[in-house]
Amino acid sequence: MIRRRAVPFLLLACCLVGAATVLARPRAVPPGAAELGRSVAALTAPELEGRRSGTAGGDRAAELLAGWLGAAGLRPAGDHGTFLQSFVLERSALPAPTSALELDGAPPRAFALGRDFTPHAGSQTGEAAGEIVFVGYGVSAPDAGWDDWAAVDLRGRVALALDGAPPSLAGARASRIEKVLAARAHGAAALLLVADALPPVAATSAPVNVLSAAVTRAAADALLAPAGRTTAELAAALTGGGAPASFATGARARLRVDLLRHERRAQNVVGVLPGVDPARAGDAVVLGAHWDHLGRVGGVVHPGADDNASGTALVVGLARAFAAAGGADRTLVFVLFGAEELGLLGSAHYVRQPVVPLAQTVAMLNFDMVGRLRRDRLFVSGGDSASGLRALVTEAARGTGVTLDVRGSPWMPSDQTRFYGAGVPVLSFFTGAHDDYHRPSDTPDRLDPDGMARVAAVAARAVERLAGEPRPVYARVAPPAPGGAPADTGLGGAAFLGIVAAPRPAPDGLWISGVVPGSAAAAAGLREGDVIVRFDRDAVDGLDALRTLLSARRPGQTVDVVYLRGGEAHRTAATLGAHP
Repeated sequence: MIRRRAVPFLLLACCLVGAATVLARPRAVPPGAAELGRSVAALTAPELEGRRSGTAGGDRAAELLAGWLGAAGLRPAGDHGTFLQSFVLERSALPAPTSALELDGAPPRAFALGRDFTPHAGSQTGEAAGEIVFVGYGVSAPDAGWDDWAAVDLRGRVALALDGAPPSLAGARASRIEKVLAARAHGAAALLLVADALPPVAATSAPVNVLSAAVTRAAADALLAPAGRTTAELAAALTGGGAPASFATGARARLRVDLLRHERRAQNVVGVLPGVDPARAGDAVVLGAHWDHLGRVGGVVHPGADDNASGTALVVGLARAFAAAGGADRTLVFVLFGAEELGLLGSAHYVRQPVVPLAQTVAMLNFDMVGRLRRDRLFVSGGDSASGLRALVTEAARGTGVTLDVRGSPWMPSDQTRFYGAGVPVLSFFTGAHDDYHRPSDTPDRLDPDGMARVAAVAARAVERLAGEPRPVYARVAPPAPGGAPADTGLGGAAFLGIVAAPRPAPDGLWISGVVPGSAAAAAGLREGDVIVRFDRDAVDGLDALRTLLSARRPGQTVDVVYLRGGEAHRTAATLGAHP
């Protein structure tokens, strides 16, 4: 009888042990409204000054978040055993004191750095000496019958050009970068560009492989003195004569450019909860949100409560919840991205240097602007980025009172596009746009903490399933038409190029911080780090310029794009697609 009872007893014991194992790791309890509200209040506090990456307020925000993840019990996964993963936000250059400009003579005349001249930040470094050749305004406009470069030999010589263009050539290619490129193309050893006031360093940063510097009118007059000419006289002659008047001056100059390179850095905040299932712990689910906002704009702090203190608070709340529950079957990586507002720079860095290899990253869940759940409606993008994701998130919302609007495309303009472009399935959560977007009025009192808690409940269920079920199979979703996706951070109109660009001043061109896979930009060969300087016949001096130019184009049009790469100018053709 004992033996006959032994098997049922053993089975019962096994069942009890299995049950105890399950009970030892309870389900994660998602963060509630009060916790989320406190986190948003802390992230929008005045001392964080709007959380702009690369500022003191942004650094304080990153340190605050690192402390929160540490207190939750996560393992640091940043640099040198910390939670902070540092990356380059911006590279700049300042003229070194050894930079010099001299006019040959007996004795030679030396010009004062910072008073009479300043090297361009994008200049090649080194030294050049040669005869000074005045090249008028340095404008080449063959269609208008004007070319300042045509009648002179610049090879091995120092070109001297006036700023701007003559009145008769309004609209001509007369930007600084066009003149530097022309000097390079004509074999000049250096270019000296006359300016009424020496430009700030940030305005001359696009790199071109030729020595270049700005000189004041007084310095330019001194360089022209051996030829008996002045800039005022020459400008008047060009304005009244209606024809180029370039000439070799007979005088020689020496230019030396030395630059001190400087990097401004920002941080992602990264913490890890190791998986508890040995069969799945090598895989990871990434939960992400960008912590940065605009900082001060026009001297006014933009608190960024919805964008994106809301998503940041939600991800931190989920980190606390899963840590308290003992983790999940798969490893959970919590990443709070910096510099999203400057061109998805933090997520780009993480994708290049992931904590868990992207090949082992099952999915990435992104939370951007999740603080205003209106009419119970939650938008989720990326439902078609992998098999089963649409059904998974739909099931996760069941019983929460949230009405899902699942979009198949993963191309919502936020950090998940970096992951999807690298082959990782994504879901991006969003409660909708509003009039306070990127305004000082995006404040905590306008959020709905109860709605945030319901979004967190949906997310927690989705994470549990992604961590414990067979991994979804990545599916390629084409950007809307061949022209790209909304990763242009607002670029567009009727036509779409498909780049990620930083909305920062860039007088020398538009710096590309990312290219959407399958887009017109990708097909044209554009890459991260390129600088667009011309779009068809128009100069591009920043984000607004390209937005305006795109708004005048239509899908299917092919445009000529001139860009800088490695200090050299390149040309490509891009066939634009439809803006989503």
